[in-house]
Amino acid sequence: MKRTFMYGLLGLAALVSACQQDNDSVTPDNGVVVNSDFKQNMDSWTGDFTDYSTQQDSIMAFSLTHAALPAPLDTTKKALRISGSNRSDDMFMFVKRKVTGLTANTTYQLRFDIELASTYADNSIGIGGSPGGSVYLKAGASATEPVKVKENDFYHLNLDKGNQAEGGKDLILLGNVGAGTDVTQYKLIQRDNATKTFSAKTNDKGELWVIVGTDSGFEGVTTLYYNKIKVTATKVTN
Repeated sequence: MKRTFMYGLLGLAALVSACQQDNDSVTPDNGVVVNSDFKQNMDSWTGDFTDYSTQQDSIMAFSLTHAALPAPLDTTKKALRISGSNRSDDMFMFVKRKVTGLTANTTYQLRFDIELASTYADNSIGIGGSPGGSVYLKAGASATEPVKVKENDFYHLNLDKGNQAEGGKDLILLGNVGAGTDVTQYKLIQRDNATKTFSAKTNDKGELWVIVGTDSGFEGVTTLYYNKIKVTATKVTN
C-alpha cells in the first residue's frame, strides 16, 4: 500500500511538472513575466521583419534561429540569432512572445532588461549609417499581436514603433547596438529602460504581446544574438 501511495505521489508530481512546462507563458500578476535565457530552446519567441517593398522580398536574407553564441564568447551556450540584409535602408527585425495570466483590461508598467551579443562598434562607418550607431534597439508591448502588414507594395508593422532613432506609442528606444569604440569581435552588451517609463494595457483575457527589435539605418547585413530577455510588470493603480 505504501509503495502504491508513493508511486501515486511521484506520478502526480510528474503531471504537475509537465503542466508547468506546457504553460510556461502563464505568469504572476506582478513581477517578472518573461525571463528567457535561451539555453535550451527559443522559449516561445518567434520573429519577422518589416519596412521593405515587395520587390525586395528575395534579397533581405532574414533568418531567426536558435544558435550557439559566436566566438570569442562561450560557444557552448545558445541564444536567439537574428540576421538580415537591410536593402531597404529601413529594415526592422523583431522577436515577439505572448504573456498571459495578467489582469484583464489593466495597465502595467514594463521594465525591459536585454542582453545581446554585438560585434559592431559605436564609431563604425557603413553605407547609409553606422553598423553600430545607426541600428536602434527597441522594445515594447501591446494587447495586439505584432504582425507584418502588406499595404500596396510595402510591408510595415501593425504597431507604432516610431522610425529608427525615435520610438513610438507601442515601442520605446533602448539605445543602439554599438558594443563600444573600435570593437571588432562579438561582446555582450546590456540595454534597458530604467530611465524611461513604458506602459501597456492588457486585453480582456489578461494578455500582452512583448516585442523586441532593431530599426536599422545601416544598409548592410546585421547579425545579432539575443542572450537574455527579461520583462518585469508592475500593475498601475489609480
